[in-house]
Amino acid sequence: MGKGLYIKLAKTGIFKNRRIYVPYILAGIGMAMMFYIVTYLSTSQTLGALEGISTAQGVLDFGKYILGIFDVIFLFYTNTFLMRRRKKEFGLYNILGMNKWNIAKILVWETVLLFLLTVAGGLFFGITFSKLAELLFVNMIRKDIIYSFSISKTAVIQTVILFIGIFVLLLINSLRQVHLSDPISLMKSENVGEKPPKANYVFAILGVIILGIAYYIAVSIKNPVASVFAFMFAACMVIVATYLLFIAGSVVLCRVLQKNKGYYYNPKHYISVSSMVYRMKRNGAGLASICILITMVLVMMSPTACLFLGTEESIKGSHPREMMLEVRYESVEKMTEESLAELQEIIVKDCGEAGADISDTLDYRCVMIAGLLKDGRIETDKNKVSLSEQMSLENLVSVIVIPLSDYNRMTGETNHIDSDEALVYTSRSSYDYDKIQIADTKTYRAREVDGKFILEGNTSVNMIGSVYMIVPDFEEEVALLSTLVDYNGEKMIDPRWAYDFNINIPEDQQKELVDRLYDDLRAVRDRDGSGVISVYFDSLVDAKEDYHSTFAGFFFLGGLLSVVFIAATVLVIYYKQISEGYEDEARFEIMQKVGMTKEDIRRSINSQMLTVFALPIVGAVVHLAFAFPMIRKILMLFWMDNLQLFLATTGGCVLVFAVIYVIIYKFTSNAYYSIVSGARE
Repeated sequence: MGKGLYIKLAKTGIFKNRRIYVPYILAGIGMAMMFYIVTYLSTSQTLGALEGISTAQGVLDFGKYILGIFDVIFLFYTNTFLMRRRKKEFGLYNILGMNKWNIAKILVWETVLLFLLTVAGGLFFGITFSKLAELLFVNMIRKDIIYSFSISKTAVIQTVILFIGIFVLLLINSLRQVHLSDPISLMKSENVGEKPPKANYVFAILGVIILGIAYYIAVSIKNPVASVFAFMFAACMVIVATYLLFIAGSVVLCRVLQKNKGYYYNPKHYISVSSMVYRMKRNGAGLASICILITMVLVMMSPTACLFLGTEESIKGSHPREMMLEVRYESVEKMTEESLAELQEIIVKDCGEAGADISDTLDYRCVMIAGLLKDGRIETDKNKVSLSEQMSLENLVSVIVIPLSDYNRMTGETNHIDSDEALVYTSRSSYDYDKIQIADTKTYRAREVDGKFILEGNTSVNMIGSVYMIVPDFEEEVALLSTLVDYNGEKMIDPRWAYDFNINIPEDQQKELVDRLYDDLRAVRDRDGSGVISVYFDSLVDAKEDYHSTFAGFFFLGGLLSVVFIAATVLVIYYKQISEGYEDEARFEIMQKVGMTKEDIRRSINSQMLTVFALPIVGAVVHLAFAFPMIRKILMLFWMDNLQLFLATTGGCVLVFAVIYVIIYKFTSNAYYSIVSGARE
């Protein structure tokens, strides 16, 4: 046979099966388009030239890999529906004289055609809408750029390479299925049902146990930092449990319905329940996939929308003052009054020259030390804690020891504590003990800080929990802490001076002032014998740019991924209904011959839809409800603790998706109905 015949058969196969190929091609085009756009934005030189955009581009670059992985998984998943439909056709070719090598050539050309359509369409629409996406993103971060159309060579190459890899893998998998099948099994593949999984009660119980553990982790974890890592672990458990429950639990549900004779022997329910039992394993896996996709959409959109809408609140929480200076010293002895006075004099001088009035200052010394909080003791010796405790972030804290005299001076109060007492306050952590001790140093009675803690926000850059410890005798505590050394014999304490203040000048002048302060303070750092290790300056004006771009990046990426996942949900449900429609076509034809009307068919379909397709969205909402406390703690890492806003965005996302899901339900049920009732009248 000539090459032209294989190409013609490949084109004919795609055209005759356009009902299943067109959605597949459109989904592939959409995924290629999204991948190009995200890659384009992450490498855009126009965006890269904007201030404070680097973090946002990093977020988009990370999202590119998520999209790539999802594209591989999803196209593999949907390709199984196509192969199931085409195996009968390939079996017919085999019986008519074609060998498997001839069929393989048809598959090769089909794959090439699908690849060309997908990538060409994806790049065309990706390039067309990439500038629109860039302008939308720039508008979200409140920036201005000059319009200039461009094509990213990097994005084109990466998109082509990704989809070459995907389609090569799809071709290998298709060839494997054809090679391992004989003509008879290929002919009957579309009519082969799946037996209900054995030991389904065991699987169902196992699913309940795994899901219960995941839910317990989600609602019980207290540390916001540990929530990030626990979220990943719990999410994997939820995915496994969802598949177990939908596969095994759905079998149990059908058996219960069959035992209910009043329900089962009803024209509206008999066909739908018996059909579900006939192929429940695949049905359950499909429903579980739909549930997980819906959960992913809701889990991504609700927190990213909350962050985007609450950006200003996050900025105020993390930056209570316009200027936040932190100077690290090599030792406490170098952190003298003369050194601090020199630095403060530079700040006053530069601010005066810039026309800025310094107000609302925080000025305090501190030493920092990290350790594992355990029973009111911060353990710094790793040999005294287990490996699991070392790896856990739940109780890992950074302790900030502050003199009582400095704290009283800042608050204007006259707090008095005994020599064996310490005021304790925690950020991104919790402290429920009546004593506090760092390693083998002095033990203090812990006393909670009264009223609002004025230093909240100064540890916004810390990714672990912070414990503020205000002591009456700073020199004594520092002397004790100075005896602690790490495994290299280096001192563990980290002396610092913090100086935060407000200024009343326009934002463009603030940037100039920050640059001048950096230069002058670093000059002191670079001077021999100054004792200054580093100077860290964080300004509100820079934070605004960084937060707006970062949160907009999260929201933009969350929106793109949600669109992809919603499209995937539509396609999974559509293919599920199409494949099951073709399988049920003959059975419904027989039922019509024995007296079942089209109205009865419609009622039966609606019964099946309402019984089955309500489960994924209900399951997704339950997953989201249990994940809510954990997601809220993760949001606290970004200084977002507005419960009302998070509830509103979560509720809004659920409501919007519920409307979308109803539309999907109507569309797919009509596709199923048209097959089983209209094919043979």
